[in-house]
Amino acid sequence: MIPVIEPPVTDWYCPQCGATDQTKIAGPHQRWHTCPKLRMMSTPMLHKGVAGKIEARDRDDYVNGELVRTDPAGRPIMSIVTTRDEGTDCVVFAPTARAQGA
Repeated sequence: MIPVIEPPVTDWYCPQCGATDQTKIAGPHQRWHTCPKLRMMSTPMLHKGVAGKIEARDRDDYVNGELVRTDPAGRPIMSIVTTRDEGTDCVVFAPTARAQGA
């Protein structure tokens, strides 16, 4: 008989909106969700028991017609920053390039 090894259950939570979730995936992975408290942006969740905060940072410079990530109100978002005891992670939304043909 071959034993079946079940992947571990990982509990996740969002420190901003309180959403929770579970995954059963072997190996390193990250859970994301659309957070209503962070202007409906797709944000990472934290492992249950890990203290931290997640922030959506506005783009402070002039957009000038660039294709940028925006929230539902049309405000440009520069990045999502996750701060934990072990360190800080940042997802940066760079403007999308575009070109015109001749």
